Amino acid sequence: FHIGEREEKCIIEDIPSDTLVVGNYKVQRWDIHKYDFLESAPGLGMFVTVTSPTGEVLLSKLYGPQGTFTFTSYISGEHIICFQSNSTRFAVIAGSKLRIHLDIRVGEHFLDESAIQAKDKVNEVNVRLEHLIEQIHHVTREQDYEREREEKFRKTSEETNSNILWWAVVQTLILISVGIWQIKSLRDFFISKKLV
Repeated sequence: FHIGEREEKCIIEDIPSDTLVVGNYKVQRWDIHKYDFLESAPGLGMFVTVTSPTGEVLLSKLYGPQGTFTFTSYISGEHIICFQSNSTRFAVIAGSKLRIHLDIRVGEHFLDESAIQAKDKVNEVNVRLEHLIEQIHHVTREQDYEREREEKFRKTSEETNSNILWWAVVQTLILISVGIWQIKSLRDFFISKKLV
């Protein structure tokens, strides 16, 4: 995505609780002479701020023109990940555009291949098994979170349907009562004018 040099851009990620999130980014600055983005933006860093659904700041750190940030969510919900450059140029001068390449992986658990190669085959199988068990726990947590969201959505849908039903009943009663009132008024009018 593209942002201005002094602009802040936020991304919302829906993340289950107790989940590791790893983000990799790279910043490129627009070169007005080449009419293209430079491969890197030396001297330009990014403030990365992560806020939990309750508004608590989980991560607020300055990184370089490319970097990796990690955090663990302790509550499920929409986490806000914001990026802003550390440019100190005035807003009038800082008119250049930045391109940010962002890769966010939710629930990633990495195997240290060098540690695995250093151990014997039994330990390698053991480490890989532990990694698989950890991934299974992550999938289970994510399924529980999705079930929780589905249940909340179902309750909201049922409440909305109930409200719509009662509104339809009220509208029908109002329509019937207005119809009866019109018939009675017309009948009384015709009787008073001696047309019936």
